[in-house]
Amino acid sequence: MNCEIKRAVQGHWQFHVLCSCCFCRKLEISSGRFARFADGAAVVQLGDTSVMVTAVSKTKPSPSQFMPLVVDYRQKAAAAGRIPTNYLRRELGTTDNEILTTLSLLTTYVIVCAGAVRVGMVNGELLVNPTRAEMASSSLNLIVAGAPSSQVVMIEASAENVLQQDFCHAVKVGVKHTQQIIHAIQQLAREQKVTKRTPVKMFSPPADMVEHVRRLASERIYAVFTDYTHDKISRDEAINKVRLETEEELKEKFPQAEPFEVIESFNTLSKEIFRNLVLNEYRRCDGRELTGLRNISCDVDLFKPLHGSALFQRGQTQVYTASVYQHLHSCDACISFCSGIKDKNFMLHYEFPPYATNETGKMGGLNRRELGHGALAEKALRPVIPKDFPFTIRVTAEVLESNGSSSMASACGGSLALMDAGVPISSAVAGVAIGLISKANPEKPAEIENYRLLTDILGIEDYLGDMDFKLAGTNKGITALQADVKIPGLPLKVVMEAIQQATVAKREILGIMNKCIAKPRESRKENGPVVENVRVPVSRRARFVGPGGYNLRRLQAQTGVTISQVDEETFSVFAPTPGAMNEAQHFISEICKDDQEQQLEFGAIYTATITEIRDIGVMVKLYPNMTPVLLHNSQLDHKRIKHPSALGLEVGQEIQVKYFGRDPTDGRMRLSRKVLQSTAASVVKRLNDKQSISMGSSDMQTTSTDS
Repeated sequence: MNCEIKRAVQGHWQFHVLCSCCFCRKLEISSGRFARFADGAAVVQLGDTSVMVTAVSKTKPSPSQFMPLVVDYRQKAAAAGRIPTNYLRRELGTTDNEILTTLSLLTTYVIVCAGAVRVGMVNGELLVNPTRAEMASSSLNLIVAGAPSSQVVMIEASAENVLQQDFCHAVKVGVKHTQQIIHAIQQLAREQKVTKRTPVKMFSPPADMVEHVRRLASERIYAVFTDYTHDKISRDEAINKVRLETEEELKEKFPQAEPFEVIESFNTLSKEIFRNLVLNEYRRCDGRELTGLRNISCDVDLFKPLHGSALFQRGQTQVYTASVYQHLHSCDACISFCSGIKDKNFMLHYEFPPYATNETGKMGGLNRRELGHGALAEKALRPVIPKDFPFTIRVTAEVLESNGSSSMASACGGSLALMDAGVPISSAVAGVAIGLISKANPEKPAEIENYRLLTDILGIEDYLGDMDFKLAGTNKGITALQADVKIPGLPLKVVMEAIQQATVAKREILGIMNKCIAKPRESRKENGPVVENVRVPVSRRARFVGPGGYNLRRLQAQTGVTISQVDEETFSVFAPTPGAMNEAQHFISEICKDDQEQQLEFGAIYTATITEIRDIGVMVKLYPNMTPVLLHNSQLDHKRIKHPSALGLEVGQEIQVKYFGRDPTDGRMRLSRKVLQSTAASVVKRLNDKQSISMGSSDMQTTSTDS
């Protein structure tokens, strides 16, 4: 990869990076032309794809440790030569794809100088920043963001069961190419003589206040974190009790202190004690080894009416999953609404109600966290779903209890529910989260001096730790990975160790899951979905569909089935349960039951009885148990009439009609009365009528002359 920096007019800088992985593609970064009121603005172009990025920040520090970092990502329809398809024809709310892109790149923006690349794998060959066409056949979709010194700040990946060694090699290749981009950015900054702002110092509580908290509460905090009988709730309550008592004493000792200083003094010491237990004593707050898993239990087939269901419990994280089928052709509208992709035959929806963490709050709606966690679990399971499966599958994962790694529990529970439903997945899938407690080098804060990796982290280990490294896959390989890093960067060595540690834990979890259900059910449950083809003769199709599709809509509303047309006489009926199918079949047989239609001869003349007079014609029956059919005004008489009453027709009257078979398009019976009327007689009648009118006119003229 070669770098070339060019300077254009008006301070417009750009540099070119030529990627030599598969073919030369130019990466161009320019600044100084657009959005110059922003603190920073750059346009990054790779091939024909361009992204403008702006950065704006406050200059005054916040009196809180919370850093309000907001990243918004938008895709403009005009950029693809499109007009939005919504009613207003303009970009509206944020789409799922935009939210997921934001969540993937959020960590990257924390680093001042970072480079990011996408790595694909086609036929075993790694491609850096592949095209859309190449990604369509890629078995790997890996995004790596790196910082200087070959450190990793973010990893996001979905994979088609890629082997661990191949995945690790792809990460290394991605990190290598991020370094070349970073070097070019740094060179550009030197050329422009850009100086960094003086960093805003994050708030830290007064040292004397922290020391006073240490004297007051360190032993009690240590006792809570080393009491292995505590669970999530009791541990939080014990720490809060120590907190309240300590804060009261602090307020007496430091009456002028701000409330946030008091709170942060206790938090600082509590975090320090918790992390030192792991770093120095290799002890976790629940008594596990650093590589130990929490107790795991699994159960399937919880509720008989469901296609598939499972309950996955790992420690105090509990996820209930349900798997539901729907006919592939009948789910297009639902899939388009959910994802915009009609050929998507699998989706996983994740829900995190407030009661899962003993909190109150509003139920319903979808936030970014739920969307991101659901997308990760879906990516973990998608590679094992058969692509030719004739049903669309929806898995719902509802978190009932949460104490860490609920997204990976959703992947485990989803795998169990799919097998319980009889979906022929290629392999079971499990996921686990790896945490990190590290100690920075005092001389070089961006470097790690010491660290410990934790398997299957608790919520508190995630909150007080430095990393949430989630990996999912089968016994063979990796299907999904997401790493959230809270420190300036991870050495590549730590990333490789985390992948190895997660792989060992993943296999152990799969062994436990296999004791519950080892493979998909060979046959679907008795209450599973049913698909049958129904033959509807062309002569019955109009009645089957009903006016404006009324009968079909009524059938679907009453029975819950979905009907799609296969060919001219065949309809496919999908029912969620056999009971619904039986109900639908009865409904269809009633609609299309045989009227004991007599054998009618084409061209024969029959006596029809008028049963109803309408504006457009008359309804007639040829035999008593026949469903009335329409005899249109155009077939009643040779002359044009606006209403049957013009011919003196009445209900109950019998008329002669000729039978011409059935319409090949809609199956309706074709009858005619006018063909039985003599054309000559009709002509004479019309002439007589005209003569009567003429004679009437002559009489009027004579009368007028006499007068």
